[in-house]
Amino acid sequence: MKLFVALVPPSEAVEELAAVVRPLHSLPQAAPLRWTGLPSWHLTLAFLGQVDAEQLPPLEAGLAAVAAAQPAFALRLGGAGHFGDRALWAGVHGDTAAIGRLAGASADAARQAGLGVDDGHGFTAHLTLARSSTPRSAGRHAGRPGGPDLRLLAAALTGFRGLPWPADTLRLMRSHQGAGPSPYETVAAWPLAQS
Repeated sequence: MKLFVALVPPSEAVEELAAVVRPLHSLPQAAPLRWTGLPSWHLTLAFLGQVDAEQLPPLEAGLAAVAAAQPAFALRLGGAGHFGDRALWAGVHGDTAAIGRLAGASADAARQAGLGVDDGHGFTAHLTLARSSTPRSAGRHAGRPGGPDLRLLAAALTGFRGLPWPADTLRLMRSHQGAGPSPYETVAAWPLAQS
């Protein structure tokens, strides 16, 4: 199973963001992008990659302990950024220290369960909106010929500030690439501690 740990914004926050993102789809800069679908929008805390079934019990126990120790906190979606010319994302505001701690604790729980965690780029709280469909022939951030200029699209979302929402559930999610309207399913979920 291909797994990751995430927070999922409530539908109100997703719809609010979707309303400001939809007009970007028709801009010329958006032509080489694959837009992510609303049912798949989430904030990845730790990407775990392939996980065997026998690794699930210690992983789930560790994540349950993480959730029990972390009080719920408030977030809001707002602004935007990009990873080179590969991905456009919506930013996250609010208690960013708490989401950073939750991401770190989730990665630690995965390591204690014997899993590798892909955190080579550090943690940046974000919600991926679109990915480039241009092949990666010239390197990660090289500004490939024909690659999209995501700066203009990110700038169009600079003023967006969504309403606050409670980050109150830690989720272990499975990726089913290319399957249906939502390529992700929740494997297990744990409520964060009440503050």
